[in-house]
Amino acid sequence: MATQSAVLHPPPSKGQIARAIAGGLPAELSQSPLVGILGVVMGAGIVTLTGRMLTLGTADLKGALGIGYDDGAWIGSAYNIALMFIGPFTVYVGGLLGARKVLLLAASSFTVICAFLPFIHNYSLLLTALVLAGLTSGTFYPLTLTFALKNIPPRFLPFTLALYASSVDGAVNIAPSLYGWCREHLSYHWMFWASAVLTPLMAVCIYYGVPAPAPRKSAASPPSFAGFLYASAGFALLFAALDQGQRLDWLHSGLIDALFLGAAVFLLGSLIRRLRSPNPLVDLPYIRLWNTQVLGFGLILFRFCLLSTIILVPQSLAVHGFEADQIAPAVVWTAVPQILIAVIAALLLLYGLDSRLLMATGFSCMAAACLLNAQYTSAWSAADFYRSELLMGVGQSFAFIGIVSTIVLQAIFTGGLTKPQDALTFSAFFHVIRLLGGQIGVAFMTHFIAVREQVHSNLLGLQVQQGNWNTDAAIRQLTAGLYGKSSGLGAATGRAVGLVSARVRLQAYALTFIDGFHLIAWACVAALLLIALLKKSPLHYGELGFPVEETATTRGTKS
Repeated sequence: MATQSAVLHPPPSKGQIARAIAGGLPAELSQSPLVGILGVVMGAGIVTLTGRMLTLGTADLKGALGIGYDDGAWIGSAYNIALMFIGPFTVYVGGLLGARKVLLLAASSFTVICAFLPFIHNYSLLLTALVLAGLTSGTFYPLTLTFALKNIPPRFLPFTLALYASSVDGAVNIAPSLYGWCREHLSYHWMFWASAVLTPLMAVCIYYGVPAPAPRKSAASPPSFAGFLYASAGFALLFAALDQGQRLDWLHSGLIDALFLGAAVFLLGSLIRRLRSPNPLVDLPYIRLWNTQVLGFGLILFRFCLLSTIILVPQSLAVHGFEADQIAPAVVWTAVPQILIAVIAALLLLYGLDSRLLMATGFSCMAAACLLNAQYTSAWSAADFYRSELLMGVGQSFAFIGIVSTIVLQAIFTGGLTKPQDALTFSAFFHVIRLLGGQIGVAFMTHFIAVREQVHSNLLGLQVQQGNWNTDAAIRQLTAGLYGKSSGLGAATGRAVGLVSARVRLQAYALTFIDGFHLIAWACVAALLLIALLKKSPLHYGELGFPVEETATTRGTKS
């Protein structure tokens, strides 16, 4: 009986599955896909570039405004906290007004803000402008990804995702070189003006490359914004606590306690609001799927692994007193292969490579690069990182392209593109994971570096004590060399002791960075274990464009 049923109702073929999926994809495809792809790529890169340039230029901003370390610590935070706030709220705004309209309005506002930011010389006004810049540009990441999912033809999707991932990753790595060149040949104001020049180009690409959505029937009652507001405020306060925690000594600070408590209250309020009055724009059960959760943890680990290039390599050179333009040659090698890798990855996806294998290759390369960097000594310069950072660039490209392409496959095969609320919820979820998960990694790494430096300084200090013949001999030799340029024997001895202390501190930092590189290598191993837990998608990218061609070419043959 079972055999007869199998004959009468055979399992669906790959072509039938692909046709069914294609039938569920939105019909509002772009008539100018290349222009739309450029807009998506630029939108992702601009947000990352702006945040990275702001971090690099904080010292120049503090000097221009005449503010100290504590006030300056909130410059980058104001922008990033606003990015975190607008993530969940984008679901509400995009669902209410439409993603295309929100993006064009936000791009226009962000352009004007970035154009005038260099002329602001008041601290409070600067923070206000940075918050507005974060609120407007924070819509780029989730909404441009939504555009890519809903409007780019399937045959262009692998190249879109590959370039999208490369623009985000490449912006991080090219920012030090760009900022160093601008400060050297133009002015530090271009940390904002670069975004003001690029954003209008993105807006033009979005306007011409993505079709306007079909008019929708107005709902009987507009969705409530209260739940989104509570969630956004909660995540923003949590982000602020993580961002400022190390500087203010975590729970020993009343401000950090208040931020954590406020975040808990707002997030609890959001949960209660959700349970009492579900919002039609949010589909939380949709993001509870197994692959979605595993990919969320994988994205957190990837953001943590990026800290090798963002924190460890720059700081390992900065302890020698190097500036951004001197550190940049080491980091820029990570960005060198990314466009080529993007094209190779897209072709591999089109020819049927499992995106999970792409992720695994990327994390393996990143782990190997970290092991090469773990050979670091205090004598290394930027040139010593060229080989390992080139390998790191290959790994970051493959890993991120693999993650993004797997995320998109998850959205396609779970029906996430057939319902607007699913697409918006899906994009906002990964936007929150990207920012909050990344900040968790930054907070952990900065705390790790501080603790390990103290441990190594203490252990090395036990071997460098007064009365130890090696220590005394080194101080005497240094004192003799410094005596001629000092005011006396006491001054020369003091300077010699200072030099010995600096050597101990430098070696302590060298051991700390080695520990950091090993930690990231283990994070790559954890990511590989997560990849093994991912369920395979029914089809690969090369088969997504198959239904249209099959129906056009084989219909006549079959008939």
